[in-house]
Amino acid sequence: MKKKNKINSIAVLCSGGDAPGMNAAIRAVVRTAVFNGVHVKGVMRGYEGLIDGDFIDMDSTSVSNIIQLGGTILKSARSKRFQSENGMKEAHEQLVRHNIGGVVLIGGNGSLTGAKNFTTRFKIPWIAIPKTIDNDLYGTDYCIGYDTALNTAMQAIDKIKDTAGSHNRLFFVEVMGRDAGFIALQTGIASGAEAILVPEAGMDTNQLIRQLDKGWTRKKSSMIVIVAEGNPEGGAFKIAKKVKEKFNHYEIGVCVLGHIQRGGSPTCLDRVLASELGVRAVEALLDDRKNVMVGEIHKETVYTTFQKAISHRLSFDKSLLATLDKLSV
Repeated sequence: MKKKNKINSIAVLCSGGDAPGMNAAIRAVVRTAVFNGVHVKGVMRGYEGLIDGDFIDMDSTSVSNIIQLGGTILKSARSKRFQSENGMKEAHEQLVRHNIGGVVLIGGNGSLTGAKNFTTRFKIPWIAIPKTIDNDLYGTDYCIGYDTALNTAMQAIDKIKDTAGSHNRLFFVEVMGRDAGFIALQTGIASGAEAILVPEAGMDTNQLIRQLDKGWTRKKSSMIVIVAEGNPEGGAFKIAKKVKEKFNHYEIGVCVLGHIQRGGSPTCLDRVLASELGVRAVEALLDDRKNVMVGEIHKETVYTTFQKAISHRLSFDKSLLATLDKLSV
C-alpha cells in the first residue's frame, strides 16, 4: 500500500566502514521510494559527498542486480569535515539546493553520531539503518553485515584448524569487533575454540594458560584461541607472546583476519534484514518519523533515537562463555 506523504525527494547515503548487505539496503530504499512516487538522490562517498554535493539520480534500474554484491555502489567514507559546524552547514545547504525532504543514512556508531549532531541543528528529518559487522548498536538484535562477518570468520577459522591439527599447533586468531566481542563469542563457539578473549569478560594470561592446560592434559592435537581486537589484555600477537613464555607445549601461530570480514557477498539473513530495514526506513520518513534508527527486535520493528542507539550498550550473553567452558574440556 502506497503512503500518503509530503516528501517529494529523499537522499540515501552510506557512511563509515563497509559491511555486506549495504547494497541490499540501498536497493530497498530506492525501490520503496519509487513505489511511493518519491524521487531519490544517491549521495556518493558518505558525508564527504554530502558536503561536496556529489549527488546522483537513482531509479529502480539503478539498483538492479546489486542485492548479492558486497561493499556499496554509493561508496563510503569517514569525514572529519562533517564534524565541524562549517561542514554540517555546507551539507545542509546541499540538501536544500537539491530539494531533499528527508535522508536515509546507512551507517554505524560514528555515522549515527554525525547524524545526531546534524539533526540538532537543522530540521531536515533523518532515518538511520544500522550497519556494522561489530553489531554494537543498541536498538536492534542484528546490524546489517554482522551475520556475513560471522560466517566469513568461522570459515576462515575452520581452515586454520586444518593447519593447526596437521602440525600440532596452538593458534591465536584475532577477529574484528572494535570494542565489542560479539564476533569473537559467536565464532569461538561455532568453531570449537578452547578459549575466547573479549572486552566484556576479562581473562588474564594465567587464566588462559589454565584453560589451555586442560586441553594439553587431554592430549589435544591442536588448539584455537579467539581474540577480539578490543581485548583489554592486548591483541593476538601480544597474547601469544605472553602465553609462549609460560606455555610452550605447542608451536604457536597467530592469524589476524582483518578486513576480509567486511567483504564478500552477504548471507541470506543479511540480505533479508537489509531489505526489510530499507523498506521501513523510507516508510518511517513518509510517516513523519524523524531522527531515529530503525531496527528489529524479536522480529518487531522498533525505532530508537540516535542518542540512545549510540550511548547504550547491547547486552552481551556471558552465559555462552560458560557454554564454551563445558564444550572445550
